[in-house]
Amino acid sequence: MIWPFKPRFRKQIARIEITGAIAGSTRKRVLDALKEVEEKKFPALLLRIDSPGGTVGDSQEIYNALIKLRDKVKIVASFGNISASGGVYVGMGAEHIVSNPGTITGSIGVILRGNNLERLLDKIGVSFKVVKSGPYKDILAFDRELTDPEKNILQELIDVSYQQFVQTVAEARKLTVEAVKSFADGRIFTGQQALELGVVDRLGGEEDARRWAAELADLDPDKAQCYTLEERKPFWNRLLSGGKADLSYAALSHSLLSDAQVSSVFSWVKFELETDGLPLWLYRP
Repeated sequence: MIWPFKPRFRKQIARIEITGAIAGSTRKRVLDALKEVEEKKFPALLLRIDSPGGTVGDSQEIYNALIKLRDKVKIVASFGNISASGGVYVGMGAEHIVSNPGTITGSIGVILRGNNLERLLDKIGVSFKVVKSGPYKDILAFDRELTDPEKNILQELIDVSYQQFVQTVAEARKLTVEAVKSFADGRIFTGQQALELGVVDRLGGEEDARRWAAELADLDPDKAQCYTLEERKPFWNRLLSGGKADLSYAALSHSLLSDAQVSSVFSWVKFELETDGLPLWLYRP
């Protein structure tokens, strides 16, 4: 049967938000949303990024999915308050990038952190007996200092990850690797500076990005509306919204934190636990 009109999704712009730290739950949600964009045949996608970055692997998977989708969908990224490190990397998957002049962006680099509790454990008389198959099996163990050979191994890992980041930015923005390395030293910069460096295409807000996406998809910018693919609330959000009887929530509430702030605290704790010992494309103020 031939329909005499286009399905409604072909006249709309899909919108996906990437907010907060990028980790496994964000990756899954965004990948599912990108599949929906393809299945419903949206002609354009507005990717709103407000993230300090996150894990390397999850950022790469979102980027790769965006690159594949670009064969079928016009993609414009909009940088919000912050789009740094892994947030920048994900943005490279869009055809075009619009940033607010004051957006905090950049922080192109890699960080890997481990906790050393050796002195504390000594004070309380706790020690661990380790049997391992090789000298580096317990690298970044929290009960001892790193050895020099271990530091060299981790530095090589960081260097390879950094090179991947720089190469992707260079290819996406049509810059030389040397040009990218000149500002890819971990520093942050504004959207205005990002434009001057060639990291973004235009200055503007989300509405400017929406209009550009509409134009690229041959839609009327004055009429084409966004269809936001909603984020499913994570477990902590559902728990907090479901009842203030939860003791941890009640304790934090007495400290005059808002619901959003409490949720943010739990999100960051969860992120820290999930990513301990992982290389990160993350801006840490």
